[in-house]
Amino acid sequence: MSTRTPDTTAGMTASARPVQGARFLTDVATVTTRELKPVWREPASVLFAMVQPLVFLALFSPLLPKTADGGSALQWFVPGIIAMTCLMGASFTGANLLEEMQTGSHERQLVSPLGRSALLVGRALKEVVPMLMQTAVILVVVTPFSFELHLPGVLVSLGVLALFSVGVGALSFALALAAKGADWMFWTVQQTVLFPVLLLAGVLLPIDGAPRWLQVASDLNPMTYVVEAVRALFAGTFPVETVAAGYAGAAVVAALGLVVGVRAMRRSS
Repeated sequence: MSTRTPDTTAGMTASARPVQGARFLTDVATVTTRELKPVWREPASVLFAMVQPLVFLALFSPLLPKTADGGSALQWFVPGIIAMTCLMGASFTGANLLEEMQTGSHERQLVSPLGRSALLVGRALKEVVPMLMQTAVILVVVTPFSFELHLPGVLVSLGVLALFSVGVGALSFALALAAKGADWMFWTVQQTVLFPVLLLAGVLLPIDGAPRWLQVASDLNPMTYVVEAVRALFAGTFPVETVAAGYAGAAVVAALGLVVGVRAMRRSS
């Protein structure tokens, strides 16, 4: 009579999954902490990035008409500027990776025990912190100037902006990896994509009276739904369909960015 040895392979595999998941989260936390250190050491760098948005607020807002109910144009313009700051800040982050690739720091990280997926996800998650800081600065500046602050709506909108920042940051890192040290390629693609996305989202000017082809292009732009959701929430309203569309648009960008970014990081050498 033969004796069968119990099959423990399935149990070992199942027990290994939580360990791998915990290691991934630990690696992500390590990378995020590392990426945030320059921000904590030099918070002025975040403030320096606010110059352009504040100039836009100072020059554009006086030219805008009041809202339909006679309110300040800042209620419409400020959420768009915050979304613009989120897009521009996150899209520039790939330049940091380009610098690390040139100095050899990136290659040293690739041969470290850190997982390559964690290297990308940790970098992308770091983008949430500068976004929060910049949003706070803008709100502090505009609130004394006839801007009504609806804090609950602002807090809900931060979730939309955080998802969007993660996705755009991941796409920026993927572009830097694809450029492979060719700075001109990174900046050419980044600038070529950045401004059409920005303008089609109706950040600076409304798209309502635009030609039909521009409206269709705007409808295909995920940032359009992010901006509409943030504007509604900043106004103190909570239209479920608009907010859900904003979260969906941000989630699409986040999912696309993480998938493309992780694949590019795994192929990096």
